[in-house]
Amino acid sequence: MDGSPTQNTSALALPRLQLNRGSTAATSGSESKPKKKICCACPETKKLRDECIVEHGEEACAKWIEAHRICLRVEGFNV
Repeated sequence: MDGSPTQNTSALALPRLQLNRGSTAATSGSESKPKKKICCACPETKKLRDECIVEHGEEACAKWIEAHRICLRVEGFNV
């Protein structure tokens, strides 16, 4: 449990960073296909989502799942 507060603190900032990064990419990203494969996009939010699900179960990780979906949408994926 020593890593949980650190992960949560850094994880809270990730969705904001992704959204900020996506504000400029959203205009050009909506016109073109994603540049990455979905498995390779958003590694930060994917890792946090996966770790949360393994440790706490899917029901307890809705905010991390949604943060990863938002990141994928910013990257141009329709999820």
